[in-house]
Amino acid sequence: MNILVTGGAGFIGSAVIRHIINNTNNKVLNVDKLTYAGNLESLNDIDKDARYQFKKIDICNAEILKRAFKDFQPNLIMHLAAESHVDRSIDGPAEFINTNILGTYHLLEVARQYWQTLDDLNKQQFKFHHISTDEVYGDLKGTTDLFTETTPYAPSSPYSASKASSDHLVRAWHRTYGFPILVSNCSNNYGPYHFPEKLIPLVILNALEGKALPIYGKGNQIRDWLFVEDHARALYKVVTEGKVGETYNIGGHNEKQNIEVVKTICHILDELKPRTDGTQYESLITFVKDRPGHDLRYAIDASKIANELNWTPTETFDSGIRKTVEWYLNNMEWCSRVQDGSYQRERLGIK
Repeated sequence: MNILVTGGAGFIGSAVIRHIINNTNNKVLNVDKLTYAGNLESLNDIDKDARYQFKKIDICNAEILKRAFKDFQPNLIMHLAAESHVDRSIDGPAEFINTNILGTYHLLEVARQYWQTLDDLNKQQFKFHHISTDEVYGDLKGTTDLFTETTPYAPSSPYSASKASSDHLVRAWHRTYGFPILVSNCSNNYGPYHFPEKLIPLVILNALEGKALPIYGKGNQIRDWLFVEDHARALYKVVTEGKVGETYNIGGHNEKQNIEVVKTICHILDELKPRTDGTQYESLITFVKDRPGHDLRYAIDASKIANELNWTPTETFDSGIRKTVEWYLNNMEWCSRVQDGSYQRERLGIK
C-alpha cells in the first residue's frame, strides 16, 4: 500500500514512519512543512529506503497537496500534522487554529476529492486516519473515571479546542459525504526524538545542564504515559485493521503524577550520569506558577483497541522512561541540532 503521512517529521509521525518502513512492505510519503518541532534527522535510519519519500508541504496549501495525491496515489492517509504544545497555544492560538482546523479542512477536501476519483476496489481500500489527543475530553479531576470513546468533549486550552474542532470536522465528512475515516485519541506520548519543549525531554536536558526543573503548581497533575513506539504500532493497527467510522482510544496504562515522573528521571540520571558535585538531580526541582486552565487528570480506557484490534502497550513506564533517558544521554548531538535557537527551554504559556 501507499501510505501518506502528514507531520511525519514530528515526534509521533517519525515514529510511525520508522515503524512502517522497518516492519512492513508499504511505501510512505512524508508530508511536513518542517516547523520548529519537525526534524528530518529523526528519519535518518530509514530515509535512504526506496519505499520512503519526503515532500515539504504545508497542509493548508490545497493545490500542492492535490499534486502530491495525484503523484503518490495513496491508499491510506495518516494525519498527524498539528501544532501540539499547550503552552504555545496559550501564547499564540492563531497558528493552532490555522494548522489544526483549517489545515485539517484542506486535507479532508483534497483527500475526499481524490477518493471520489478512485475505482470501486481502491475506494473500498481507502481510509483517512485522523490522529488526535485525549485532551479533547477535558479534565477528570476528582473522579476515578477513564476517558472512553464516547466521553463528551470539554476541551480546556486553545490547543485541545483546535484538536476537538478537527475531530468534529473529520466525523462530519464521514457522516455527510460517506468519506471513510478513522479517529484515534491518545494519551501523553514520550520516548526518543521528542522535541525538548515537553515535560520529559525538558527535564532530562535541563538536569544535565544543571538548570532548574520547573514543576507547574504542586506537580500533582496526572497523565497516562504512552511510549511512542507502542503508539506507532497502535496507529498502524488502527489504519489497517480498524473499522471505518470508529474511534479508538490509545493509552499506556501508566497513570503518573508529574512530580513522580520528574523524580523518576532524576533517580535514573543519578545512576547513569551522576553530578560532578555529588548532589542529586532532585535538588534542581523548582515549583512554579501553574499553567492557566491546567487540567488535573487525564486517563484512558484502552479496552476497545485491546479487544477489537488486539493491541496493548509493551512498555511499562519504568522500562520506557529508562529507555528514553538512555536515548537522550546517547544522542546529545541530536538534541543540540534540533534546537534552532528560537527556543531556549524558557517558560511559555503564562499569559
